Amino acid sequence: MEKLMEQFLEQSAQAEENFYRVEEQRLQAEDRRREAEHARELHMLQMLAQVFSSGRPSSSSSSPPKPSPLARPPHRSSGFRCQVWRLLERYYSLGSSSLGGMDDDVVSLVKSIVPPLTSKKHKGQDGRIGIIGGCKDYTGAPYFAAISALKVGGDLSHVFCTKDAATVIKSYSPELIVHPVLDSPNAVEEIEKWLPRLHGLVVGPGLGREDFLLKTAKALIERSRARDIPIVIDADGLWLVTHQPAVIQGYQKGILTPNFMEFTRLFEALHHEPMNSSDHQRSVMQLSAAMGNLTLVLKGEQDLISDGIYSCSVEGSGRRCGGQGDLLSGSMGVMAHWAHAASTAGLIRGMNPSVVAAFGACSLTRQCNNQAFQRHGRSTTTSDMIQEIGPAFRKLFES
Repeated sequence: MEKLMEQFLEQSAQAEENFYRVEEQRLQAEDRRREAEHARELHMLQMLAQVFSSGRPSSSSSSPPKPSPLARPPHRSSGFRCQVWRLLERYYSLGSSSLGGMDDDVVSLVKSIVPPLTSKKHKGQDGRIGIIGGCKDYTGAPYFAAISALKVGGDLSHVFCTKDAATVIKSYSPELIVHPVLDSPNAVEEIEKWLPRLHGLVVGPGLGREDFLLKTAKALIERSRARDIPIVIDADGLWLVTHQPAVIQGYQKGILTPNFMEFTRLFEALHHEPMNSSDHQRSVMQLSAAMGNLTLVLKGEQDLISDGIYSCSVEGSGRRCGGQGDLLSGSMGVMAHWAHAASTAGLIRGMNPSVVAAFGACSLTRQCNNQAFQRHGRSTTTSDMIQEIGPAFRKLFES
């Protein structure tokens, strides 16, 4: 009888413990839901404040008001009330989802940063981009990043690679400027002399994980930061950041572009705890904050972009071939230059230029994937996607 009573008490205690565990999980989920809802409401209030502050006519001036950075340009607007109504309508149509409904407004910002093509410009004015990467085992990645930068609209692409990778990369295209210096004893000094001529840097495609190459990449990131150059970090560059996050932490012209595995490693390295894989938006915001409100792109079914949360949901395809991330990072390097130049010129206000660049590059990459898949289906490769950059760019940003 006593044994039965002990078993009954143990079972009761276990049931009670299970109940409280489930209840705690439910409460935590509810807290996360409320926090996400609060973040969306706060973001909406900020956008409405921008509209009210920029859309209301001034009684003391006859000059037209400046448009809100998240509202459509004046020639597309049917008045201040319509601007507010469209924002409210789009916001409430989101339900419990992310802010993906703001896609059209962010795309209009991307359009505003694209430099016009005129005969008055000189070579290099629309972007001179450097790619730090390329070693014996990985020659395709730096090529894809560099050629994508050119096809998006950059004028010059430099690849700083190891000596044994240079000839191979040069053979892919005569349009790239290839420097076989990444593994030389004075690599940092050899590459640093080019930094004043560059508008953007992409670190990581084909870099590899040898200690010397990672040490060189770290020094170049630090010296590029000192020169205020926009920096995109991908692939093995993210391996470096995972182990030495301070190298880019807090740099507002830095963009990280991890896939899910790279993101998980980086998150757990900074937070010293497992990531909650059921709430990607929350994890993206947490990691962005831990990195000093750095712009972060979590690539996936929908690309999540954060120093807040923006969701790029341009339709891609189910095809995931190697090299797509290099197309993304190369195009993002050019767009980061354009976005920060436009911000300096006062063409975009109220939104982080790095977020605008990231959203533009994500949209373009996904559109290229979609168009290439329509032509090639299962056999689609990144080379097929690169051929779609021109048509996809025109469709998204020049229509």
